[in-house]
Amino acid sequence: QLQLVESGGGLVQTGGSLELSCVVSGDGSNYYSIAWFRQAPGKEREGLACIDSSSGRTIYGDSVRGRFTISRDNAKNTVYLQMDNLTPEDTATYSCAATIIPTILRTGMDYWGKGTLVTVSS
Repeated sequence: QLQLVESGGGLVQTGGSLELSCVVSGDGSNYYSIAWFRQAPGKEREGLACIDSSSGRTIYGDSVRGRFTISRDNAKNTVYLQMDNLTPEDTATYSCAATIIPTILRTGMDYWGKGTLVTVSS
């Protein structure tokens, strides 16, 4: 059983940056790849990025490639999502999730965090 806790959400202006953190705990946590998702009101949950547990290989969704960067610090059991050049369309609840097979498909996730809210003002 894994536990994932997100932090770092908040209010930011258009064009600004924000870094989210996801702390992962539990047995075997280092064997899981970690993905970031977001869900805006009235919209489907969207896969953003994923980082492999050992190789560090990354996957990005088309909507955030080039603006968002995923990274992990295994010593701290933490995965980060650096978000740059934010727009109001990025406003959503952001969640991290754990998966054995690296993917940004929400059906492939085994464990989920509760999420952190990001609001981008115009």
